[in-house]
Amino acid sequence: MTDKPISMKEAMIFSQRIAQLSKALWKSIEKDWQQWIKPYDLNINEHHILWIAYHLNGASISDVAKFGVMHVSTAFNFSKKLEERGFLKFSKKESDKRNTYIKLTEEGEKVLLSLMETYSPEKNAVFSGAMPLRELYGKFPDIIEIMAIVRNIYGDDFMEIFEKSFANLENQFEEDEGKLKKKETAEKELV
Repeated sequence: MTDKPISMKEAMIFSQRIAQLSKALWKSIEKDWQQWIKPYDLNINEHHILWIAYHLNGASISDVAKFGVMHVSTAFNFSKKLEERGFLKFSKKESDKRNTYIKLTEEGEKVLLSLMETYSPEKNAVFSGAMPLRELYGKFPDIIEIMAIVRNIYGDDFMEIFEKSFANLENQFEEDEGKLKKKETAEKELV
């Protein structure tokens, strides 16, 4: 740690550097994400909600909003649209009547798993942009500093759910002829 005071100039340069890089990266991610989910007539929020519902297996709308980094009303409204399409089921818990919970339906899980099977890394700009680093270092960047910043903004709960969703992917899926498929005996780790 340093006792050196932070100058206004240093703060501005850091903040703007992160802002500009994040905007450029997001623009590319958004384009790739929209192209990937377009055949399923989903938008990014809807796909993200399906992803969260899968990994949290009975998440509250508040959990979806927190982990999806969206307003509660956005999480609710898009979840409602997914319910109307038969992809989600809403419920209340006997012990918690204040919160609304969502769970993937069988149809919702089919759509999500189908999406995962159609993922094409070569159509993903961020993946392509990271390949030279993987070739140089033998692995993808850990982006640990970015994760530390996100942890400091959103908290340990957010990062725990973040990590468990990827642990679920690691444990529940296998590659079969260049496609991701759910293992026959896969059990979701509950968050």
